[in-house]
Parts: sequence; structure tokens; C-alpha cells
Amino acid sequence: MTAGNAHRSIYLDNAATTPCDPRVVEAMLPYFTEKFGNPGSRNHRYGWEAEEGVDTARGQVAALLGADEKEIIFTSGATESNNIAIKGAAYMYEKAPAGSGKSRGHIISSIIEHKAVLDPCKRLQKEGFDVTFLEPPKDGIFTAEMVKAALRPDTILVSLMWANNEIGTINEIPRIGALCHEHDVIFHTDATQWAGKMPVDVERDNIDLLSMSGHKIYGPKGIGALYVRRRKPRVRLQALVDGGGQERGFRPGTLNVTGIVGLGKAAEIAKAEMDRDGTRLLALRRKLEDSVTSRLDHCAINGHREKRLPHITNISFGFVEGESLMMACKDIAVSSGSACTSASLEPSYVLKGLGVGDDLAHSSLRLSLGRFTREADVDYAAEQIVQAVKKLRELSPLYDMHNEGIDLSKVEWGHH
Repeated sequence: MTAGNAHRSIYLDNAATTPCDPRVVEAMLPYFTEKFGNPGSRNHRYGWEAEEGVDTARGQVAALLGADEKEIIFTSGATESNNIAIKGAAYMYEKAPAGSGKSRGHIISSIIEHKAVLDPCKRLQKEGFDVTFLEPPKDGIFTAEMVKAALRPDTILVSLMWANNEIGTINEIPRIGALCHEHDVIFHTDATQWAGKMPVDVERDNIDLLSMSGHKIYGPKGIGALYVRRRKPRVRLQALVDGGGQERGFRPGTLNVTGIVGLGKAAEIAKAEMDRDGTRLLALRRKLEDSVTSRLDHCAINGHREKRLPHITNISFGFVEGESLMMACKDIAVSSGSACTSASLEPSYVLKGLGVGDDLAHSSLRLSLGRFTREADVDYAAEQIVQAVKKLRELSPLYDMHNEGIDLSKVEWGHH
């Protein structure tokens, strides 16, 4: 994954997924072959070994979150965790039964959440719940005051991400959690980009439900966790799937032992190396941003300049078309938005939510660094992006007109 390797591009899309840490793979391997038992088999050594692996991992994930291990539920990833948390809480705490003609309860979320939160909320809306989708200010940060203004006597749940997956901005999660507790409202946070990269203490941060994913923290894909608070308050959820009662009934089905062991090891490494990784990535991200913005005019960093994650930056380039820019940077793996929506050619709904115009939203790159990103990778990427933007602007009549002092917003374009 270096500049000198002609067969592999430089990987700067760590917000979409991260490579498995070799130490994680090593921890998982025995559970494919030697320790292959079902942890539900309680009457022989194979089951006990598998159960021991699961118990260890539960402790490792709990330690990362400052939780009790009994509060950790293993899932297939953050999307499933979000669904169990949001729908499970809504059904458990509803104010009126379905079909009664009354609102079943009020939920608060935002228009720039990941689809894995937006879509469950929209489903609940169709089922008779009221949902308020908060709109972000230009800097992309949701505050406790914004949530307070939206609270109603029938509010049952607030679901807001800890840090945005496209622009990296950090919301006022501990304060929002405290506000929810004051009003007896359940508080869920999608911490997919936060957990494992930044410190979490579910007690201190006033969190009732927290979703996370293994493949964002150098663990395997197809495994995640949901933290469910057990006391002050004890949070109850209605299960969405019925089966053998595994995971305290919240998520039945034979446990993915290899994935769980991998997630546990990834959580343990993340906790140990978080400070060092964060400091290094912040320096690299700043270097990347400075290298690009100091050499190009008409480019803007989206979201709050300081209150954001160390590893994500999102830059819009005026007078350049985003798809062309990505094609021109073919040696760098980057994205123009969330991996879950990149199949569509629509501009990023997160950037549009911040009030970024269609043209700039279309010409944005999300660059996300990771544990295995080196300084040479950042230097090479910055050079490639700057050259690509300059080359594309040479072909842009709009850029020429702008440089001649023509106000493009006042130009009347003819229709043929």
C-alpha cells in the first residue's frame, strides 16, 4: 500500500473499512480449526473453549467502552446494532399501541446520520411514531441546546451519532446524554467512527445504548456490538428476532465466535494504542490538509475545523467534477461520501445537509487515514490531488470565467 507499489493504490478510505490488524488475525485463527466448538455446547471441552473466547472478547469490548461485560451484546455490525437499539427501544417504550390512531411516541435524530440510523427511523415513522430530524448548523455539530429545543413530553428516544462518518465532526454527546437523563429519555449513539479511536466511558458520557463495528477498528467485517445499559436506568429492548435466546435474547443465533474473538482483540489493541494513534493521525491529517489547501484556491474543508476526528477530512474543490477527480486520482483509494451510498451519483446528503451547494458537494473527497497510513502515503496523495485538480481546472471554462471576474451566479445560461 505504498507509492512505490504499482499494483496497489494508497489506501485513504479507512472510514469505509480498515484492514485487519495482523494481531487480530492471529488471535482468530485457532477458532476456525482447533477451537471450533459452539459456545452453546455446555457439556464438552470444545464448547467451553469457544465460550471462553467469547467471554474474553466481551470483557475486552466492555473495557474499551467503560461498561460491564454483561452490557455487551454481539451483533453482525453497527447496522444491526442501530436497528436493535432504535426499533427495540421504540417498541418497548411506545406511548400508545399500534393502530390506536395516536402517536406511538416521539424520536429525535438528525438528517446527517448514517443510513443505518435514518432508515430505521423512517420505518418507525411509517409505523406511527413521530420523528424529528434535526438539521445541522454549517459546522455540522449538534449541541445539547438543539436537542433540548426539540424535546417533547412524549419523546422516548434520542439517537445521534458521536462523530460524523463523512466530515468527522464531533457532537456534544456527553451533554446530550445528560439532558436525556434529566428528561427520562433513552439516549442512543452510533459510535461507529468514534469507538476504538477516541475515549469512551459510557457512565461519564451518559450513554444508554451505543453501536460499534469491528471492521472500522482493524477487526473483521460482519461483527459488531451493542452496549445496553443495565442500571440507572435499566434499558429494556424488544427483540427483533426470535430464536435460541443467545445474547440475553436481544440477538439470538449461534455466535460468530471467530468474529467475536477478532472484535475483542481489535478493541484491546485500540484501547492500548488509542492515544499514540490519535496523535500521529492528527499530525498526518493536518499535513495532508495543509499540503492541499496551501497550493490550491477555491477549496474548502467541510465541517468544524477543530471539533472533529483526527483521521477524517472532507475537502470540496471548486470548478472540478467529483467523479472526474476520483478518476484522475486513480492511485489513491478515497471516497466522495459514505461507502454505503457511493453507488449513487447523488451529491452527499451530509454535505447538502450542511448547506453546501450541489456543485461543491459533487466535487468533494473524503480522505480517511488509518493505523497503517505512512507519511510518504500522505505526501504522495497530496501531490496527486493537487495535480489532478489543476489539470481538471485547465479544462474548465467556468474556472476561466471565474478568473476573469465574471460572477457565475449572475450568468444566464441558454437552453437548447
